[in-house]
Amino acid sequence: TQSGHYGQGMRIQEFQITLPLTVEEYQVGQLYAVAEASKAETGGGDGVEVIKNEPLVGHEQFGDCQYTKKIYHLEHKVPRWVRAFAPAGSLHLYEEAWNAYPYCKTVLTNPGYMKDKFTLSITTWHKPGRGSIENVHDLPAEKLAQRKVVKIDIANDEVRPADYKPEFDPTKYSHERGPLSDKWQEQCEPVMTCYKLVECEFIWRFLQTRVEDYIMIAERRLFTNFHRQVFCTHYQWKDMTMADIRALEDATAEELKDQRTNRGLQGTTDNK
Repeated sequence: TQSGHYGQGMRIQEFQITLPLTVEEYQVGQLYAVAEASKAETGGGDGVEVIKNEPLVGHEQFGDCQYTKKIYHLEHKVPRWVRAFAPAGSLHLYEEAWNAYPYCKTVLTNPGYMKDKFTLSITTWHKPGRGSIENVHDLPAEKLAQRKVVKIDIANDEVRPADYKPEFDPTKYSHERGPLSDKWQEQCEPVMTCYKLVECEFIWRFLQTRVEDYIMIAERRLFTNFHRQVFCTHYQWKDMTMADIRALEDATAEELKDQRTNRGLQGTTDNK
């Protein structure tokens, strides 16, 4: 169905993002772009606060993985109509992520205000190919029937004017593997796809549909902009190792502490 609803309120969408990279390359590129995007979004009290970033061995569900815990401070990054019902100090999302690459699981909650009435989980498989795997997450029939599939084209999908950066435009990318044409997905080698299953529930009478719609639109915007950046910084990160990435993450966590306190607001906003 097109509704993307499951049971009483769960909204389910699977975003499929195809990229002209190998699965191994994307592991480095994704983490590099997360660090860079976090810095671009942090300042004026808002943005990303890294609480933990550590390896776990033999996790009961995910095996050996990298565990991160972050707080997203969103006071100025949400629309006015969200701020209207959210009391001061409530717009903090807590994120836990288990990166057992090529599988990743991310869970966002709002324990201070919404508690168990809000959940947002993102389950991702990174696979070779052009997005042709029908049910990569092994969803049961009832969830599969409710899932809405959204394919993202990093070169040709529309980007908001406020989000557009020419340096992150794959149709203008002049380095190796660029620029991307109209039919790049059919022709490019190497090629891989991120299958991001987003499950969201916001239990609040009269606001549930509006908030869940907003979250899914925001996720599509985030995935589109982020993966344009991943590809268009390929020339910057292509020779980095995972050890280089961990060192970058440690340095970034310290920078974020300083930026959130001492720099003005910057990055994505939504003042509708």
